Amino acid sequence: LVSIGNICRSPIAEAVFRKLVTDAKLEHKWMTDSAAVSNWNVGRSPDSRALSCLRNHGIETAHKARQVTKEDFQTFDYILCMDESNLRDLNRKSNQVKDCKAKIELLGSYDPQKQLIIEDPYYGNEKDFETVYEQCLRCCKAFLEKSH
Repeated sequence: LVSIGNICRSPIAEAVFRKLVTDAKLEHKWMTDSAAVSNWNVGRSPDSRALSCLRNHGIETAHKARQVTKEDFQTFDYILCMDESNLRDLNRKSNQVKDCKAKIELLGSYDPQKQLIIEDPYYGNEKDFETVYEQCLRCCKAFLEKSH
């Protein structure tokens, strides 16, 4: 699950997906992580508003931001991202990787409500983080149903 800085959208998506997988008792089938296309926030915890949004929904995360690596493209079956600019960056990076195994898609392409783009809430408020959470929940549920 990839976003530009890995402190807002992708850690929310990662935590949501991990909870869905755990609740469905499918942990043995899924390796879940999130990363950034940029290296701006490497090592940082998610934005406090992202953490508080997750906590409101009974979800904890200990994720620290990291940048997407060449190995990610060779290891993961899916790399799901938040917007078109992430998609472009990831496709460009994947072209430089021999034996890229990952299918790179917008997480929003799984949204039953057809909201393709999950907007960055960084400059927004709590309500924007809540919107991201709801989008991630819908998309992750639909993705999990489709792929297991």
